[in-house]
Amino acid sequence: MSRRAIASTALFALALSACTTTGVASNPIESRWVGRSAGEFFAKFSPPISDSDDGSATVYNWRGGYNRIKQQNGRTGSVSCSAKITVSESYIIRDITIVSDRPGANGPSYCTELLAAN
Repeated sequence: MSRRAIASTALFALALSACTTTGVASNPIESRWVGRSAGEFFAKFSPPISDSDDGSATVYNWRGGYNRIKQQNGRTGSVSCSAKITVSESYIIRDITIVSDRPGANGPSYCTELLAAN
């Protein structure tokens, strides 16, 4: 094999390695809940409002965390969180996508404050 072919192969392999997932969650909510039981999530935060099944996973629409908080701007406001939660056939959370969020008491995301807290 020529040096040029080896270099091209190495560059291609490097480019592909940048595309693979590392298994590390991309946000604090996923870090806290992906890989855990959906039953644990729903018991802690309230049941889902609806679901759909695509054969390999179930996607739950969840809304909860209704609260009144004092926000960073000093005002008191009503907050809640909405998410789509993808669950495997064994009822393990595979993905959480936040659909609706508001500023929290300590930062820009009430959902993060609610769902990522220990």
